[in-house]
Amino acid sequence: MFDQVAGVFFDEANELLDNLEGYLLTLETEPNNQEVISAVFRAMHTIKGSSAMFGFDEISKFTHKMENAFDLVRNGVVPVSPELIAITLQARDQIRAMLGTEITPEIQAASEQILNDLNTCVEPYQKTDSADSKQNQPSTGQTAPSPEQLTTQIGLKTEPQKSEPEHEEKTWRISFTPSETIMQNGTRPELLIKELCDMGTATVVTFSNNIPTLSKIDETKCYLSWDVILTTSKTENDIKDVFIFVDDSCKIKIEEINFNGLHKKIGEILISRKIITEDELNKVIEEQRKVGDLLVSKNVVSEQQLQSALAEQSHLNKMTTHQQTPQPQMPQAAGGIQNQTIRVSSQKLDQLVDLVGELVTFNARLSSMAEELKNSNLQTLTELGEHLIFSLRDTSMDMRMLPIGTIFSRFKRLVHDLASQLGKNIDLVTEGAETELDKNVIEKLNDPLVHLIRNSCDHGVETPEKRAALGKSEKGTVTLSAKHAGAFVLITISDDGGGLDKDAIYAKAVERGLIKANEELTDKQIYEMIFQPGFSTNKTVTAVSGRGVGMDVVKRDIDSLGGSVSVETTPGKGSSFILKIPLTLAIIEGMLVQIGENKYVIPVSGVEECIEYEPSEDSDFLCSHIIAREEYLPCINMRKYFEIPGVAPEEQQVVVVNDQSSKIGIIVDHIIGNHQTVIKPIGKLFKKIEGLSGSTILGDGSVALILDIFKLSDIIRKMDIKGR
Repeated sequence: MFDQVAGVFFDEANELLDNLEGYLLTLETEPNNQEVISAVFRAMHTIKGSSAMFGFDEISKFTHKMENAFDLVRNGVVPVSPELIAITLQARDQIRAMLGTEITPEIQAASEQILNDLNTCVEPYQKTDSADSKQNQPSTGQTAPSPEQLTTQIGLKTEPQKSEPEHEEKTWRISFTPSETIMQNGTRPELLIKELCDMGTATVVTFSNNIPTLSKIDETKCYLSWDVILTTSKTENDIKDVFIFVDDSCKIKIEEINFNGLHKKIGEILISRKIITEDELNKVIEEQRKVGDLLVSKNVVSEQQLQSALAEQSHLNKMTTHQQTPQPQMPQAAGGIQNQTIRVSSQKLDQLVDLVGELVTFNARLSSMAEELKNSNLQTLTELGEHLIFSLRDTSMDMRMLPIGTIFSRFKRLVHDLASQLGKNIDLVTEGAETELDKNVIEKLNDPLVHLIRNSCDHGVETPEKRAALGKSEKGTVTLSAKHAGAFVLITISDDGGGLDKDAIYAKAVERGLIKANEELTDKQIYEMIFQPGFSTNKTVTAVSGRGVGMDVVKRDIDSLGGSVSVETTPGKGSSFILKIPLTLAIIEGMLVQIGENKYVIPVSGVEECIEYEPSEDSDFLCSHIIAREEYLPCINMRKYFEIPGVAPEEQQVVVVNDQSSKIGIIVDHIIGNHQTVIKPIGKLFKKIEGLSGSTILGDGSVALILDIFKLSDIIRKMDIKGR
């Protein structure tokens, strides 16, 4: 059980670390953005608290010291500098390295070195005249935290500095009723209460009325609950962060207490909590009896409610005595109802999509049976089932769709580090981060995008000196954009560098024997040479490139997704790599066709049109051509390609498909119609057959193979149009 809960912690921590990296990179260009600075602090605070809760003490201690340093930044003591950002990025990487692993002496030494660097960065800002600090003390009646307090855990000896309170103090009522099984999940509720108390001045009421007799006590269960009256400058979100890893079976209620600085009576508190009404209170007052005792005796309130209200009264009266009346607060804008979200394992989502796929297949078989039986009632039920299943399919697929920005954000760090390593000044611009794509596709895009971005930074963008000599800005730009295009997403990686060197690529291709000297090729054919295995025009091997490993991997990975990659370049202005990726790899719309006795599926997303096939003199060849809409169209005869015996029917059809760069025709015997295609992996027997990308189960239980139009297009281009 603990391993399962720890897994939730690792997921949350990794997400927070990803966000932290984005915040830090944003601070490079916006060093005075207080919202981002506060976001960095909150991320560190949450990691610190949750890691301590789950027993990862080394992570908690390390993060606590980083948090203290950024509290100085948040309070205006330490400015944001490139050095501070670089150190904090190293700390972020160190925290990730410490997650789920044994803390070795090497890891401990690396942590200490980072903290030493942090001390060196922060220390110069501690030594200012204390008299100046006193003159700058805030006049709100509150005592601002001193740098001595803030940096105790960092290990610096400091003098008092100017600091401002983050928020005006408010008083909150926090009711926490943990589930009985909370400790079985590795959570220690008493540590949560302690963390609340550390936020400010707190009065804690512990309720023990649910504790059973000694013989019935289960030491693994929690029978206590708490009310905490807390006066703090922390926000409601900060309080909620304390309970970030508490499961939904626990009851947590956080309410702000409207406190005007006057002593509150017990009756007023009970009315404000909506435990009693004003009429009930007035009746008690008329009887001239002690309010609390009478309310309990008449069962109007419980002893627990009264105990909590008395604690609140004591806390508020104490705050009234020791503090000045707070300044009037600005009214907060009423927020709308927010969408609630829950974290679901990706494995469960995959299982759901698989089950929906089985339902689609089942409904197809049911529909086929209804047609055979000619039963109108069964056909009606089948149509209704089809509508519901397709709605379920769309919903489940939508649940697996994620904004592609989830991986875009991590590339900012990649470009940041590459620019430093290469001595270049490069800015990464992202566009269309909200474009959604299947999570399984996104996971497989990471490596290809890393290769292409590294290529753009190393080969594309020039050094600042060279760019200045060419009249360009010293800062180069790499743009990463995404947009929808039908059933595909187009991802473009472009740079404003020098573009591809066509002559150098051609010469290298001749040197490697890929083409013959003086062979005529189009510009597109020359540029596509860079996707050959081991191809590189770099004369020296560096830590970034030069070994010819990368671009062939990109093409292979994109092909495996059923997508394509192309390149466009303009000498002196830059290059663009365009990836065309299918939205999902699970369920697609397909066109069912027949070739011989077998059925095949062509993805509808690539289909342009269907036309009648009129055999010509070269129709017996594997590759032929037709004229369609006054356009020359190369075609592939699938009967010839799959070596299907028998005589072709007199009337055949051509399915015109588009592979992004050109159109081709696929000659089939018959077109059957649309088909909801649940993609299944292809068997080992067919893996070496080029032109197939998967399989699916039809309504009658038979198997149909899915044609790979991109591979078929490559085959046509490489073969002689006459099939010789």
